[in-house]
Amino acid sequence: MVREAGFGLIAADDPSDPGWDIFTRAQRGEESAWRALVMQHQPRLLAIATLITGNGSLAEEIVQETFTRSLVARVRDHRGTVRGWLGTIAYRLAVKASRRSRRDQQPLPGDIADPDPGALDVLIQEERERAVARAIRALAADQREAMVLRFYGGHSYEEIATVLDIPVGTAKSRVFYAV
Repeated sequence: MVREAGFGLIAADDPSDPGWDIFTRAQRGEESAWRALVMQHQPRLLAIATLITGNGSLAEEIVQETFTRSLVARVRDHRGTVRGWLGTIAYRLAVKASRRSRRDQQPLPGDIADPDPGALDVLIQEERERAVARAIRALAADQREAMVLRFYGGHSYEEIATVLDIPVGTAKSRVFYAV
């Protein structure tokens, strides 16, 4: 069961997620909890936003807005995971930003760090990441959204179905064909 609460979705599958304790302490102003929350979730949220928008600097703004909104949100129900809840906020903000810009951009040269010329492994890894990002951006929008939510957002098929307002079978199909 997934239901809407405020801006994001809360999945009712894991009422014992310890992330909610850190989240609650961060909302109360505890700096160490805030740092832990950001360090734990920022890389994944940045990946989601970058893959949806195709723009690294816009993705950073989206992640910042995600954390800002989460800290002032009134969360009445702590079922589900903080990871899924934050991922849903970032996803929705990225989709809105992407629709506003109405263009599918290639990443700017500064979006992906330049490799160290002497480090062949770093060069190969970064080229692989660019190839994967290009392939994901080349997918149809419905497949791309489902794939990003599944593999970068960590959402279940049921959560994807709820976020995209589609049947669970369609969510599974979109992920399958995207892969």
